[in-house]
Amino acid sequence: MMVPNSNRLSANVDKHVIACCTGYAPDGRQLLDRARDEARAYKNQLNVPIAPEVLAKRVSRFVHFFTLHGSLRPFGSTMLLAGYDEEKKTHELYMLEPSGQAFRYFGCATGKGRQAAKTEVERLPLNEITADEAVRQIAKIYYTLYDDAKDKPFTLDMQWITEQTNWKAQAVPATVVEDAVTWAQAKLAEEEDEDAMEEGEAAGDA
Repeated sequence: MMVPNSNRLSANVDKHVIACCTGYAPDGRQLLDRARDEARAYKNQLNVPIAPEVLAKRVSRFVHFFTLHGSLRPFGSTMLLAGYDEEKKTHELYMLEPSGQAFRYFGCATGKGRQAAKTEVERLPLNEITADEAVRQIAKIYYTLYDDAKDKPFTLDMQWITEQTNWKAQAVPATVVEDAVTWAQAKLAEEEDEDAMEEGEAAGDA
């Protein structure tokens, strides 16, 4: 009954920065608003876009402040923040935890199933694959971990910052996402068939 994409927790923070949150949805939206405020204030004061590292540090300090006082409640949300640093000419990914810690990653996962997803991400040659290939691999990870008997239906919401978008934050085109889902489902079906054949051969040898 819910309208698709009406409760998204990923959004553009600035033209060059994307953020998404897991956990308690209202807390996630508060963190997104805070990140936007920090980016806007930095641009107004210095007239240059905020670097992803600076933004991650500022938002993490804000999050950490809520762990210091008994009258405040820590945030029940983890934020992933990705952006392009124009000065360094490099893209960066950070994870901001409810404790206020912020670490930079090549690839990471958070939310339900994060440990299994992290294991799958660690298997990928992240310094070698293209953005299009990354989209396909992410779709495959989602469908590998998704159990339609236990998990709720989901919408594969993807955004990226790539050379082909001129390092601007944009939603991944729907056609690219659909192609990635088709590829992922076909790949998983192929792997299941291979596993079934191997099990049959093993049973025959026994």
